[in-house]
Amino acid sequence: MVTEAQAASLDASAQSRRFKSGLPRGGTLVATGYGRRDWFLRRLLAVSDAVCLAGAMAAALALTGGSGGHSWQELLLYGLFTLPAWVVLFKLYGLYERDAKRLGHSTLDDLPSLFHALLLGCLLMWCWFVLVAPAKLMFTAILVFGAIAMVLVLTARVLVRAGFLRVVSPERVLLIGTGKASGALIEKMRASASLRLKPIGMVSCDEQAGETLALPRLGALDEVDLPGLLVAQRVGRVVVADAEVAGGQLLGVLRDCKTVSVKVSLLPATCSALGPSVEVDDLQGVTVLGINPSVLSRSSRMAKRGLDLVGAGLLSIVALPVLMALAIAIKLDSPGPALFSQERIGRGGVRFRVLKLRTMVADAEAHRAELLAQSKDPGWLHLEHDQRVTQVGRLLRLASLDELPQLWNVLKGDMSLVGPRPLVAEEDRMVDEWARGRLDLTPGITGLWQVLGRTSIPFEEMVKLDYLYVTNWSLWGDVRLILRTLPVVLRRSGAN
Repeated sequence: MVTEAQAASLDASAQSRRFKSGLPRGGTLVATGYGRRDWFLRRLLAVSDAVCLAGAMAAALALTGGSGGHSWQELLLYGLFTLPAWVVLFKLYGLYERDAKRLGHSTLDDLPSLFHALLLGCLLMWCWFVLVAPAKLMFTAILVFGAIAMVLVLTARVLVRAGFLRVVSPERVLLIGTGKASGALIEKMRASASLRLKPIGMVSCDEQAGETLALPRLGALDEVDLPGLLVAQRVGRVVVADAEVAGGQLLGVLRDCKTVSVKVSLLPATCSALGPSVEVDDLQGVTVLGINPSVLSRSSRMAKRGLDLVGAGLLSIVALPVLMALAIAIKLDSPGPALFSQERIGRGGVRFRVLKLRTMVADAEAHRAELLAQSKDPGWLHLEHDQRVTQVGRLLRLASLDELPQLWNVLKGDMSLVGPRPLVAEEDRMVDEWARGRLDLTPGITGLWQVLGRTSIPFEEMVKLDYLYVTNWSLWGDVRLILRTLPVVLRRSGAN
């Protein structure tokens, strides 16, 4: 296990060498290399990709056999010569640089670029065998190779990132400036251990900001020697809140951070209105942020509905025997019906009845009003120990199996596989003004709230997440949230 001091000293020593080598304070905007942390991760990913591609080639050729009188082992040797070109192709698609750019990077984020890279790479590899190798590759061999490579590379990247973050110490983060979103960002860094981010201090003109964010204040930006501070504190990343840092100061911060190879993330003052779909635009040298237009075209709605019908249909067939067994268990555990229905607010404010497996005693709703006073969150009913929950119901909730009947709601069109959380009328009345936009899309079984923590996220934050989901909707975003739901369910994150 690498201790924090040992891991940070690698970066600090490299940074201090650059800083003490006589580079003037305004001498460069481009660092000579990555920090040691990112240097190691990039190479681990490259080695992992090369090994997986070699394994995929061997498996594909062994399964499909040789070609043109040549054994698959001979053809494999020619395939291995393409491995350096594969790594270069992956680099061209940005598959090694994104971890350094982002505070939190999931392997699922690599999937679109990886798919495109493999598609192009398979075509180029086929040309290589046509022009150089002694025999052509069969089309089936290319297809098998692409499928196996996709699975192996994604799996290996998950394991490499998880193993690397488990071994290396948390990345030390310095906050420069303050803004409305600064506190929320710091809290998320502290709450999510998987991010491996450790806020260590802040540089701000506001002397009270340190107490508000529970971070030591290290001075004002125009007072500190920023490169020296970054080296002394072994900082790996700087987060700049642009609400306080002016344009000229921001350029200076970027220059100083690049001088000592420290990564920079910008926290814009308007971040609550942006979201993941923002595009960096360029108009003859002027940088403009393009926000996702608030339009969901007919084709997009059809694609979303098609995903719902196919996904819910297949899941319903698989879940039917499970639902029958669970219904019997519920009936044996406590008197009352196996199914529970409740009125919720759907798209456009239209009310519908949501179906769930009953997890509480039959008269649970009659006690709801009196229990609201004990709720941990004033926005909704959130109890540490709800006495209305039955023994079987507690197990169903932990495994999220109580929501399986909602697949029928999806098939009917009242719900979607992915969408905002469907609220009861009392909770919906607490949502007003801009946040009402969360009702522009059909509510979902899963969504940002469920994936990011469920009941551990306050009501107000849940409303913001739903708003961001609606304003930044994409079909890939829905697929990505579906894929991220299963690990959350298995970990029972935020289960109530």
